[in-house]
Amino acid sequence: MPTLTIVNRAGDETTIDVATGLTVMEAIRDNGFDELLALCGGCCSCATCHVHVDPAFVDKLPKMSVDEDDLLDSSDHRDANSRLSCQIPFTDDLDGLKVTIAEED
Repeated sequence: MPTLTIVNRAGDETTIDVATGLTVMEAIRDNGFDELLALCGGCCSCATCHVHVDPAFVDKLPKMSVDEDDLLDSSDHRDANSRLSCQIPFTDDLDGLKVTIAEED
């Protein structure tokens, strides 16, 4: 099963197994990471599932939508590797993906 490594805001890393078909947000939320609020439930209408993606995986992700880009613009913590985790479908190609939960705005 593919794995996902999550770095929480304290810098602690946890690696979890992820079933394909879930989004990165669902995988993080379903594994008890309370820091990732995901208030809209994955509808791309907030930015509370903001993560920083390991640069090695950025080119493997789907293209960012205009809506996602606009929502990330509202964050003070956006960087070149920022994404909304609800917009990243987890696939076998992302095995070993590492994301860091962004600071809360």
